[in-house]
Amino acid sequence: MRRILVTSASGANGDGYGTVLSFSAGGELAGPFSDDPRITDPRGMSLSPAGDLVYLTSGDDRVLALDKNGSVTLDSGRQDGLDGGGGAFAPDGRYCVTLRRRGTILALPPRLDAAGELLLPDGAVPFPRGFGFGDGGRLYLSSGIGPAGQGDNTVAVFGGDGRPGNPRLVSDPELSPLDLAIAPGGTLVVSSEWPFGSPAATATIREYDPATGQLVRVLAPAPSVAFARPRGLRFGPGGQLYCVGQDHVIAFDFPTGRFLGVIAELPRLNGQAVLLLP
Repeated sequence: MRRILVTSASGANGDGYGTVLSFSAGGELAGPFSDDPRITDPRGMSLSPAGDLVYLTSGDDRVLALDKNGSVTLDSGRQDGLDGGGGAFAPDGRYCVTLRRRGTILALPPRLDAAGELLLPDGAVPFPRGFGFGDGGRLYLSSGIGPAGQGDNTVAVFGGDGRPGNPRLVSDPELSPLDLAIAPGGTLVVSSEWPFGSPAATATIREYDPATGQLVRVLAPAPSVAFARPRGLRFGPGGQLYCVGQDHVIAFDFPTGRFLGVIAELPRLNGQAVLLLP
């Protein structure tokens, strides 16, 4: 890992920087990763399977792919009403983005040269927060609370063909999901702010069995960190799990659950997604 990239939201999503910020592996701020004006209020971010491009969901209703120098190489063009959120690559190589207003997921070709197609019907969940692909092509979609208070707090499961499986796999009274990742061992890892939007909310990372939805364990940073608004999750080398939120990027040793500390810190960071760039 040579750099840590973080999307910092702005506008309605909070008083952030509205760009992609680059930090050294030691946590020192290097500045914006790119100065391209098409990057506004960025949200989801993922490294391409080949490891050569950073795919980014921009708040101006477009998806971009940037090289490791921060130059835009691919642009989906504006799609009115896209309102894209988190992003991840499907097993077939397409880049998938949650459509927050429509409650579904859009799959785009890796060249971003077509409008894409829906993986799930409109309204598959009230407000999608994060998703991941498990064994057999199963799709796990965390269903959280939207800015207007709509939604529920669970993880829904869909088959590889998009058909609904279990609409409430997880029943955890202290879960309000903001992102979801699949752990190397196949369990579901979800960042949670509960109660959502409350000044007194508790920020945790919660691990669930992918078959039963049972809570396996809860990871939490040291109280002295005052970690809040836990959004993006990312697994790194050596079994480390990174999470970005308000003002901080933190890390855990995932096999043991041990909190490793603050990796980077910046006032008003308002992080949405984190990426480890080799």
